[in-house]
Amino acid sequence: MKKNVLIIVAFLTGVTCFAQNTNNVQLGVRGGANFATVAGDDFDSPDSRTSFYLGLLAEAPLSDHVSLQPEVFYSAQGFDITDEPDTPDAQFQVDYIQVPVLLKFYIADGLNIHAGPQFGFKVNEEVDFNPGEDSGDFDSDSINSFDFQGAAGVEYKFPSGFFIQGRYSYGFSEMIEDVDIHNSVFSAGLGFMF
Repeated sequence: MKKNVLIIVAFLTGVTCFAQNTNNVQLGVRGGANFATVAGDDFDSPDSRTSFYLGLLAEAPLSDHVSLQPEVFYSAQGFDITDEPDTPDAQFQVDYIQVPVLLKFYIADGLNIHAGPQFGFKVNEEVDFNPGEDSGDFDSDSINSFDFQGAAGVEYKFPSGFFIQGRYSYGFSEMIEDVDIHNSVFSAGLGFMF
């Protein structure tokens, strides 16, 4: 955990220094809903866990139509174990600090597509047999602490600085050693650039 915190602090320090030395860099916040599950060749994907993400970003223009956007955000992921009628709900919850570095391509005024690598650092893992309450949590430690992912999405930024976006990320790393299971997350949200 200490290593993860040091990496995140180093990242934020680098973004801050980059922002201070580059013209037209915008800082912002973003948040929204995650629809997370897992995928693999040997089993059917379980129902998605609906949760949230929240974090910070910086956008640095490289040209008139291309920008670099590093981010850091908290992302609640995992999947539903059961969501059947007359059966208690249960979730496998795996939460990460995600650090993507995205290239943004503006294809029209305010409209962009973006893609890039994403580095996930696990900060929480538990089975929750009562997701709507504070009880029913059982700690688990079966998921790898690091997840390398790819992320891609679309965004529309209004002149006021508000933006809306949709994104998909897929984990290229195995979540459990030698088991074909990978993170798969659709997200939708909004944000504001200062």
